[in-house]
Amino acid sequence: MSLNIRKLHPLFVGEVTGIDLTKPLSRDDAAAIESAMDDYAVLLFPKQDITDEQQLAFAMNFGEREDPHGGSVAKAADARLTTGVNDVSNLGPDGKPLPRDNRVHLFNLGNCLWHSDSSFRPIPAKFSLLSARIVNPKGGNTEFADMRAAYDALDDDTKAEIEDMICEHSLMTSRGALGFLDYTEEEKQMFKPVLQRLVRTHPAHGRKSLYLSSHAGAIQGMSVPEARVLLRDLTEHATQPAFVYVHRWTQHDLIMWDNRQTMHRVRRYDQSQPRDMRRATVAGDAPTVAQQAAE
Repeated sequence: MSLNIRKLHPLFVGEVTGIDLTKPLSRDDAAAIESAMDDYAVLLFPKQDITDEQQLAFAMNFGEREDPHGGSVAKAADARLTTGVNDVSNLGPDGKPLPRDNRVHLFNLGNCLWHSDSSFRPIPAKFSLLSARIVNPKGGNTEFADMRAAYDALDDDTKAEIEDMICEHSLMTSRGALGFLDYTEEEKQMFKPVLQRLVRTHPAHGRKSLYLSSHAGAIQGMSVPEARVLLRDLTEHATQPAFVYVHRWTQHDLIMWDNRQTMHRVRRYDQSQPRDMRRATVAGDAPTVAQQAAE
């Protein structure tokens, strides 16, 4: 059976069948998937009952694995997973749902805000690949927004205004929006703001897209209140229903998305029930803007 892609949304998102991710990918299939990612920005691979090692092997067809250090308040010594994939579940080392007042759980609630993975890093992520091992019975949909279409729909005056804007991104901005304000000095250093362009151009096809995220909290050359009003307006524009695909998870779905062209968020779910989601992240290869100390 050959690789086949069916479009799931008028603008983006494809469902891929005819491929088994438990087996090594051929060079031709890897090239076809990368090309499809350029076009669709989000790909769904249903019914892929894979191991962490197989998930990582699939991800590494598209670049180097991103170093996960600096993306969480979780301590390495308390890790539930030691395979190299990112644990984005609601589970503790004992395999049970984290208590509602657990610090890691409270920090991870930031994933319910619209964001682009690793925009808080000097070199942000390229692709993310999320595998559903245990699906929560209530809630937990993931929504994706097409940031290319959102940019295209802006009026010309706004496009000209934002073309060269540089934003400051930090995990403390997104978590602070939810009232998570308590950090150690080590975490404050780890989460220091980095600079990102507000408008990105895709290296493969040259389409421009808005590069927004809940991590963005300031724009160089603007007051913080003025910048946050603009960022909020742009986010509201970019997440209109016409630009958004809602995915209702089925066990063993794997979704792969391009962080350079999309935003996403998880919706609220029953935290008393297990939700085991595991992410492999493909590192980006260049910053969006020359980095300097973001004051």
